[in-house]
Amino acid sequence: MVPDPRGGNGTRPAGGNGASGDGRESVRRSARSGALGLAGAAVSGLFGFLLTVVVTRGFGTAGSGAFFALVGVVTVAGALCCLGADTGLIWALPRWRDRGVRILIVALVPPLLASVLLATAVAATAGMLAPRLLPDAGGDGVLLLRLVAAALPVAVAMTLLLAAVRAVRPIRHYVAVQFLLLPISRPVLVGTVALAGAGLVAAAIGWLVPVAVAALACAAMLVPALRGAGGARPNGTDWRRFWGFASARAASAAIDAASMWVGVLLTAALAGQSEAGVFGAVGRYVLAGQLAMQGLRVAVAPQLSALLGAGRRADAAAVHRQTTTWVIVLSWPVYLLLAFFAPGFLRLFGSGFTAGAGALTVLAVAMLVNVGLGNVQTLLLMSGASRIHLAAAAAGLAVTVGGGIALIPRYGALGAALAWSGGIVVENVSAALAARRVVGEPLVSAALLRTALGVGAAVCAVGVAVTVPAGRGVLPLVVAVGLLAIGAAGALAVPGVRGRLKAVVATLRPRPGAVSVNREGR
Repeated sequence: MVPDPRGGNGTRPAGGNGASGDGRESVRRSARSGALGLAGAAVSGLFGFLLTVVVTRGFGTAGSGAFFALVGVVTVAGALCCLGADTGLIWALPRWRDRGVRILIVALVPPLLASVLLATAVAATAGMLAPRLLPDAGGDGVLLLRLVAAALPVAVAMTLLLAAVRAVRPIRHYVAVQFLLLPISRPVLVGTVALAGAGLVAAAIGWLVPVAVAALACAAMLVPALRGAGGARPNGTDWRRFWGFASARAASAAIDAASMWVGVLLTAALAGQSEAGVFGAVGRYVLAGQLAMQGLRVAVAPQLSALLGAGRRADAAAVHRQTTTWVIVLSWPVYLLLAFFAPGFLRLFGSGFTAGAGALTVLAVAMLVNVGLGNVQTLLLMSGASRIHLAAAAAGLAVTVGGGIALIPRYGALGAALAWSGGIVVENVSAALAARRVVGEPLVSAALLRTALGVGAAVCAVGVAVTVPAGRGVLPLVVAVGLLAIGAAGALAVPGVRGRLKAVVATLRPRPGAVSVNREGR
């Protein structure tokens, strides 16, 4: 049974479908923390893109395919071993901060044991796995997998500690590690390796070393935050409460992590490492377009947990609608430009990657659905409905894997993109319908729909006007971006638009005497 996030007798908070006075402060608070999350996500996306350029330019289609497959193995294995405890920490710590140390112990022990067991198995079977997972890595394949095995427990510890930082520390601490330390250090280290011609093994080490540094940084950040917070040994209630939520999230977390990387691994196995390299490069653009959603998700997930835990459903829905509007404004232009000018974007990786233009166009269209629905999966999880989220994620993965097996052998990267697109749409639409039912409040407003229509119409008009006479290359892309910039500047000259922008900026300024939602929610 899904826990009732309202608590008590389940009465609705004041305000009906709208937000209460405290809810308006919640929206303002989400704006302030969301702005910092967005800034961090922008930096992370820039350096993540730089890393992709370094890998694709330094190792070519086959070498980059092996590198992306390796990253996929680490990502999926790490998500499996976390057992959903990372999301569990974000859900539990804002609600039971007074038992923080006990919750952290409960969350760390099973995943670390699982990671050690899986690492041992991977190291022992590396000789059998390497030809299948990394077919073009040659003799380095076995060593690469053993590196993954050695790093896996550290990666799991870093993921869980980082989730705890996200839940109990100000957003700037999480941003410093997740959006600055990791993404900036990786292209520097991997780029140095590529320039020195040291090969894939050294590049893998350069990608993995920052994980250990990040784990140490997170541990240091948590010490002052959790000092004196329930230092007693965890009891049976702590274990039942935490893992009652996290156990269902264990499978869906692995599915979430696998959503892209299973396509890379299937493409490598069914169509070759070069096609996997193309698909991995396409995936980088797709993930970069999610920067706004990722930044806002980081900022509002603990807040949503506190609001829903306090029974303030209308306020949580108001925060969701506001953040969804921001996501559409910031992300839809990116994905529409990716769809219109896919060949121009991919040429930045090298001429061998332009074959993925069709795949990028298909995925960009699918991602319009994803970002257009907002962070519905986070809303669903923070309401406590982890089992419903699991069902939606499993449906999406089934479509991705089934479609991939059917389409990749014939269509390569395009087949992987078609399969993943189907999975994206199925998962997100299912999660949105479930979140609306669980939260019991409208997740879409007329203002949101008007925003989506206006943004989509403006970018599509520019895209058609440029691509019809000039094509989809780099120069037409530059022209389109310039026209959109001019259009945005012109819109700011309209008094009504300027007034709305000032209202949004006002939400970013702290209000004297404002009460934190974490205090109100407990």
